[in-house]
Amino acid sequence: MTKRVLDLWSEVDVIAGYKTYIDLIRPWVAGKKLVSTGMRQEIDRCREVVEIALEGQRIALVSSGDAGVYGMAGILIECLEEKDALDTPLEIIPGISAANAAASLLGAPLMHDYAVLSLSDLLTPWEVIQKRVKLAAEGDFVMAIYNPKSKGRQDQIEWVRKAVLEYRSPATPVGIVREALRGESQVVITTLEEFTQSPIDMLTTVIIGNSNTRVVGPYMVTPRGYVL
Repeated sequence: MTKRVLDLWSEVDVIAGYKTYIDLIRPWVAGKKLVSTGMRQEIDRCREVVEIALEGQRIALVSSGDAGVYGMAGILIECLEEKDALDTPLEIIPGISAANAAASLLGAPLMHDYAVLSLSDLLTPWEVIQKRVKLAAEGDFVMAIYNPKSKGRQDQIEWVRKAVLEYRSPATPVGIVREALRGESQVVITTLEEFTQSPIDMLTTVIIGNSNTRVVGPYMVTPRGYVL
């Protein structure tokens, strides 16, 4: 969280969010009215937030990471549009996205151009995701992979590994970070050839290096191009 978020809690009447994220912020929001909902209830949650705001209450909608990166900012704006309420005061507060949090624990893997990709096919067709992965690999982008693996989606990350191997060396560094900056973070630096042998789940961010990424001591580094 940024300092602006920490200051915000005293300014709002109600706080809404996915129940897991509400649990994460409970130490800062004692005494506040909380509205929590489960997974895949994003539309209902945003509609409820809009209704509460239109009643005149000040309400904060919580996302993990950054609200504008696979978060709630976009759908909230669309729900405001749905209610013809785009003139309602709205502040979108930046947070630390998983790619940046994971990168800080790995060293400096995002020092050059990178692509952020989600492997979740709940809202995006798998064929579209495959095309984007191939183009990012061909373009030699560092790749930050969100939602790499779930109980019902086990094979996609292995497909990514094989697809990227068509363009990059098997020795290309890959960083795997679980629970980035959420307490007991787990960090592994491995290779493109072997990274799917490590534990990976929905709480994991995978960063695949580009053709110049290297391991420098305990760090994963993508050179910016400076000559030392």
